[in-house]
Amino acid sequence: MPSSYRFVVTGRVQGVGFRYAAQGKALFLGLCGWVRNRSDGAVEGAVSGAGPELQQFRDWLAHGPPAAAVGRVEWSASSDETGEGFLVLR
Repeated sequence: MPSSYRFVVTGRVQGVGFRYAAQGKALFLGLCGWVRNRSDGAVEGAVSGAGPELQQFRDWLAHGPPAAAVGRVEWSASSDETGEGFLVLR
């Protein structure tokens, strides 16, 4: 049964390709959801899928793409519907 989570990533995560790298990783893992930049410099999103793949995605969020410098990842269970695919929102 799929599970859904919300996440917020802080640090140097904007202007480094974080959203598109997260989309690529999520699609590779077969996850659904979305990701977007926030006005405070963080990146936030929602993701749903199977347990092992969600853990791999969560582990990836802890470091992000090579140019990122992740400071912190907040991860919380969610009842949000993420739909199909994984979208980069503005």
